[in-house]
Amino acid sequence: MQNPRVHRKTTIACDSVRTRRYLFIFVGEISIWSGGSLVRSTQLILNPSNLNHLGTEQSMMGLSSTTPVSEGVQFCIFDLRRGQHEGQELDKILFFFPADCPFSTQLSVIGLSEGLITFTRIFSPEAACEVIEAEKHSHIFYQAEPDIWMVMVVDKNKEAEAIWRIDALQKVLKEVHSLFVTFHGSVRALLEKEPGGGLVRTHLYSFITDYLTDFLAGKKLQLPSFRDCLKERGTVQMLTVGREAAIDVESLVRVLESSCPGSTPCNSVILFQDLLVSTTLPPDDTLNLFTYAVLRLTPRVLHSATNSWSYLRKGNTSSHVATGSILANVGSPLEDFYASRDTSPVGHVQRYHVPRPLQRGKWSKGKDGFLVTDIWSAEVGSLSSATATVLLQQTEERMYLCVYQHKNLTIILLIPYSSMINGEEGLSIMKQQILENAAVKIMKVEEKLTRGWGGENAYHVSGYRYLLFDSDRSVSRASPPGKVTTVTKDSLLALSKLREEVDLEKLRTKRDDPSHENDLEICIRAKNNAWVIARITRGKELYMVLEKANETLLYASDAVDKFSNRIIPRAKEQ
Repeated sequence: MQNPRVHRKTTIACDSVRTRRYLFIFVGEISIWSGGSLVRSTQLILNPSNLNHLGTEQSMMGLSSTTPVSEGVQFCIFDLRRGQHEGQELDKILFFFPADCPFSTQLSVIGLSEGLITFTRIFSPEAACEVIEAEKHSHIFYQAEPDIWMVMVVDKNKEAEAIWRIDALQKVLKEVHSLFVTFHGSVRALLEKEPGGGLVRTHLYSFITDYLTDFLAGKKLQLPSFRDCLKERGTVQMLTVGREAAIDVESLVRVLESSCPGSTPCNSVILFQDLLVSTTLPPDDTLNLFTYAVLRLTPRVLHSATNSWSYLRKGNTSSHVATGSILANVGSPLEDFYASRDTSPVGHVQRYHVPRPLQRGKWSKGKDGFLVTDIWSAEVGSLSSATATVLLQQTEERMYLCVYQHKNLTIILLIPYSSMINGEEGLSIMKQQILENAAVKIMKVEEKLTRGWGGENAYHVSGYRYLLFDSDRSVSRASPPGKVTTVTKDSLLALSKLREEVDLEKLRTKRDDPSHENDLEICIRAKNNAWVIARITRGKELYMVLEKANETLLYASDAVDKFSNRIIPRAKEQ
């Protein structure tokens, strides 16, 4: 028999919890799985001594009827290596949202999370805990770095709009960490640089709070829900380019590569509107730069007050109203505690210069076509701007980030930091050389891509609402957002549940035989008579809603085949 593993959808019915120094008493039921099958379901009692605070499951999770603004959602980051001694428990906390939660709440959430991580390792030492389902809440875990954990706690609200898919929430955690490392380096590296923790807290609080503004709808965080089941976070969306245009793009890329001083070539990422055209970076770095560009750099972003994904979320245009109040609270609970130790996130703002690359409205287009910002300036409000820098994850090399924009074309140029001996002066000269050498090619590429572009509905397939993505390449294509809004609520709910089941099946297969690829097809008739379909073949996943399909399963299956024959070969050409 295989070693038992804790299934990621472990169900725990919590009766009571006592917290002190992150120890707790727990009475509940846990399901132990092996090979995708239930091995046993058992009652468990953990009863450490010297515990003196008793609370309910609701208060244990840190969610109560008095929780403000972000009710139903909490987000924290903590370091298991810190706060191991009496009186130092708060040292463990690196980030907590909402920031004005009482210390008792923060310690309770993190204490429970640490306990669950430790406990589940007994049954599954080789696989980190990912999800714990309680009666009223879900704990979503992500081990971002060794002993650095990110945890999101979401309320199981009875409202249908608050139905989450766990994998989608995990990808939010992965995305924010990956972007953080791109701009600031790893959390562990910042802790080693300043062991007191003030430096990393300052960076985390500023960065993540700016990131969360994209999820604000009015005064509430609007996390990915069932309505987002036809989108896939953590993927790039590519533009289909004709042969003639592809040749011109390749020629432009060669010119850009040769623009760097010395023998080291420059890397580039080229976007047309919000779609990827070309990249010379590895997949992980491409994804990070693409995500940042779509959030803060593309023409759609610069021409509006909100990021280019805001139209996907109802009410997000009012998010600025709540942004200021949330930023005002950043670090406020820790300020008093750390004041005497001089490690407060707020106090450190004066000591540390903390670039905030996710701040809204900080990029603008200069007269020469290059985007400018004061985010990386030595002082806030400084008239002299410094060039942005990023860290490539594969090579861990620091790069200058130069962005040029011509109409709908955005060119991200990455220049090795070590190659620019004269710093900003050398960059200025290099930008002029790029304009001289590549200006004509840039205009030519933009014109051809514009002529071949079919508009926002270019990838709409009549009669289908679909999501197609390649998990190996992190590339996706989906029905346009405007078309997805026509899908009924019942259909989206059914598809979201189907995707949850597929996520579980993929996880079982991965843990039992990592080399095995899933091949499956599932067709379900929703209660509104729509067909919701999932098909996985050789690493490619297709999800589909057919609301006007014939009554028979055969008709639905044939419709999927026709779609696959039409779309998937085209996607392979990208």
